[in-house]
Amino acid sequence: MDNQVFESTAERTFQYQGSLPSLPVPSLEGTLSKYLDAEHEFRATSETVKKFGEGVGKVLHQKLQERARTRRNWLEDWWLDSAYLEVRMPSQLNVNFAGPAPYLEHCWPPQAGSQLERTSISTWHSLQYWDLIRTRAHEHRGQDRGGSSIIFKGDLVCYPGEGVALVEMGSGLVERLAIHKAGNIPFDMDQFRMLFNTCKVPGVTKDTVHNYFKTESEGPCPSHLVVMCHGRIFTFDALCDGVILTPPEILRQLQYIKQCCDGEPEGEGVAALTTEERTRWAKARDHLISIDPVNKAVLETIQSSLFVLSLDESMPYSTPENYSAMTLQSLTGNPTIRWGDKSYNSIAFADGTFASNCDHSPYDAMVLVSFCYYVDQKLKASEGRWKGPDTVRDMPLPAELVFNLDDQAKADIARAKQQYLESAQNLQVVCYAFTDFGKTSIKKKRLHPDTFVQLALQLAYYRLHGKPGSCYETATTRRFYHGRTETMRPCTLEAQQWCQAMVDPAIAVETKRKRLLAAFAKHNKLMGEAQNGKGFDRHLLGLYLIAKEEGLPVPDLFNDPLYAKSGGGGNFVLSTSLVGYTTVLGAVAPMVTHGIVASCSAWKSCPETDAEKLHQNLRTSLRDMLQLMTLSQL
Repeated sequence: MDNQVFESTAERTFQYQGSLPSLPVPSLEGTLSKYLDAEHEFRATSETVKKFGEGVGKVLHQKLQERARTRRNWLEDWWLDSAYLEVRMPSQLNVNFAGPAPYLEHCWPPQAGSQLERTSISTWHSLQYWDLIRTRAHEHRGQDRGGSSIIFKGDLVCYPGEGVALVEMGSGLVERLAIHKAGNIPFDMDQFRMLFNTCKVPGVTKDTVHNYFKTESEGPCPSHLVVMCHGRIFTFDALCDGVILTPPEILRQLQYIKQCCDGEPEGEGVAALTTEERTRWAKARDHLISIDPVNKAVLETIQSSLFVLSLDESMPYSTPENYSAMTLQSLTGNPTIRWGDKSYNSIAFADGTFASNCDHSPYDAMVLVSFCYYVDQKLKASEGRWKGPDTVRDMPLPAELVFNLDDQAKADIARAKQQYLESAQNLQVVCYAFTDFGKTSIKKKRLHPDTFVQLALQLAYYRLHGKPGSCYETATTRRFYHGRTETMRPCTLEAQQWCQAMVDPAIAVETKRKRLLAAFAKHNKLMGEAQNGKGFDRHLLGLYLIAKEEGLPVPDLFNDPLYAKSGGGGNFVLSTSLVGYTTVLGAVAPMVTHGIVASCSAWKSCPETDAEKLHQNLRTSLRDMLQLMTLSQL
């Protein structure tokens, strides 16, 4: 992704959606074999698996195949519901992903008084990305006088004497955001429709995702922004006469909002309700609507907005080597100035640094990474400055969105703030740069950088706890229609055998190297299978859910204690995701109370986990691995 092309007219952004292959259903035999291979307490669980495979498993698998014959993605709705929408725990801390922006590494180091000007520029670049997804550029094809093919994109302007004459000219509409690919294989781009104008809405038993985004050819798309400051909420249109506001125009709007808030009492902080347990938030939302129809209109304005801009008064310490405080703040910051259910909250700190916080349900993190990297590269190219005109057109000032609240609503907000702040205190986050070496040094050893880090994590955990830790790594399935993710389990038998060798001084270097290479080979094989729709965790989930849907008893396989111990049912101790090879990074909270994320984060209330110690062990493991591969070649 570090060489990613953002804009293209050769292919339309969504042109392959109709031809992408359907998500396959893996074979039952293959899934159960891989599950047993991942479950190292084999004897205790093999009989349960055998019984399942020869009995109810066959029936459930057949029903799953029947479902797949009528859907291009048999998992899509189930995954959205079971992983996100039916989950009742507070999602802002437990589900959302967040992280710091890398702009401070080049043109925008922390600087007091720069918040609004920088926010106006970063917002403008963000709106350009929205425009890439939403609009289509006019493309004019023809030939010059010498017969060479030429393409004009945008409005065609010809100047006399330039030697250009369109002999054969045609025109069309070309979508502009470049398609993501693995080699020549196109990826599903549907998730990019969820980045803007999208919001999760709470329900008593199940949430829903409301998406208001439309491409230019589909019809009008909401174009307003929502700005939250000092617990108050404002909105203004990001377009004027159909044209995106310039940074000076955005700045004028932000300055007005800041002037309205400075020196005034804090607002009611209704946004804090989005941090609540989902059923309580749903009931509180219903109550808000019952108080006054205006409240429903305000909610709709927030939900349909492009995204939320959070003007944050805090200044978390941050350097290119240490993002810990900023990452923690992005996950656990002021709940009254971010809408936890929005697909994108852009957080602007008082010192001109930035972060984001996003609802995970409508899309996966690589969508945001692609977007943030685009903004980062555009800022870097322009040196963080606006080089266009300073003219500000005549346009309406921002409007404040005011909820009508009664005592019960105010009590709901107060309770939400209290529970959120208490929970936030429990989260530990460390995020340091490792600068000893990078992917280039790893590739010189003919090793995959992602696998290298995954095995280093396994070794770090093993050294810290004296035992292996069940681990989840994200494998993308976007080569399939509406594909999202599959689980790849890095805690393989080969990885465990290598970890055991690394802590045994009696084992020779060459033996350690061979075990490391065996662990690499196994990891890469499983990752390739998972990305090609041949993983096993989502298949097992499908078998579980088809039984539930049919009203059948839960099969013994899923009640086996070793199923949860191995990570099944979302019980992974280590939860990890590769977010590419750019300056963009992020974090989520651990899946379980005794879990750790590789960013690294951990719950303070669990005495077994310590993100700082894991990170230090990870650094040591990375060095030891490179040294091992170097020594073995001497």
